[in-house]
Amino acid sequence: MLRITHGGRTYEPPAEGGVKWETSRKGAPGKLQFTVLDGGLPVEEGDAVTFSVDGRGLFYGFVFTLSRSGADGRLSITAYDQLRYLKNKDNYIYQNKAAGELVQMIADDFSLKTGAVAATGYRIPYRVEDGKTLFDIIETALDLTYENTGKEFVLYDDFGKLRLAAAAELELPLLIDETAAEGFSYESSIDRGTYNKVKLLHEDGRKKLRQIFVREDAETQKTWGVLQSFSHVSGDEDGNQKAQTLLKEHNKKMKSLSLRKAAGDVRVRAGSSLWVRLDLKNERVDRQMTVQNVKHSFSNGEHRMDLTLEGGGFGG
Repeated sequence: MLRITHGGRTYEPPAEGGVKWETSRKGAPGKLQFTVLDGGLPVEEGDAVTFSVDGRGLFYGFVFTLSRSGADGRLSITAYDQLRYLKNKDNYIYQNKAAGELVQMIADDFSLKTGAVAATGYRIPYRVEDGKTLFDIIETALDLTYENTGKEFVLYDDFGKLRLAAAAELELPLLIDETAAEGFSYESSIDRGTYNKVKLLHEDGRKKLRQIFVREDAETQKTWGVLQSFSHVSGDEDGNQKAQTLLKEHNKKMKSLSLRKAAGDVRVRAGSSLWVRLDLKNERVDRQMTVQNVKHSFSNGEHRMDLTLEGGGFGG
């Protein structure tokens, strides 16, 4: 059910041609798109929009774009959830703060509603973020947490409340195979995000000390050549742990798998994990994978979804 609240009154307009709901794993808000008959519906930018299926709330957001074309009497509406406000830019300086605490602090600063925010554990010693989007600031904190602990977290909007959860909490008992999707495509590459040598540098200006941490894989270097990553670590980071985590994450072919018009399931959102079983001719996929992007389409009683997945040797 689609609802729009304007001027204190709530309307339930029928959507012409269905409703599309899209979520992305990183750097983009949840998006709802639909078309209604123009004229009889009072609506403007900033109005609240909710979308539910079988009593389950899927989307709570606000109108950002209204589009009219020609004289067909139709109004196209695009709404975003609270994550849209993380595209704001700001300056933050913080120290000894966990990623979850940073999320809560930013939410409070921008009057965003929060639900459960996980205790992420690792405390970031010191960061200066100047003129960055709030998305980027939070993503950096989550990346640092992963690099130093191996623990992954997912930030998403849960029907009007920002939630930060351990990735394991979004695992679904769901299988997608050849019978569940109308088509698929995949790509394999070592040209982006792949490296088999990690070099980290720690510099202590006061003591005039330089410490280098290196982890590498000689076997893949024989096949691919040396693909090196270089970055700095702070004094409070475990350089050996971080180098090992980065090598494990990036010393592989980066593959992306896209599924078209799979049978829809309202539990699936970006960050969810599900089981995929497909024959890719030169490779058999039979493993758990993580949803990076999903677009749900609801039309004429039918629910389909297009997905982009990573995991288990697949990644982008």
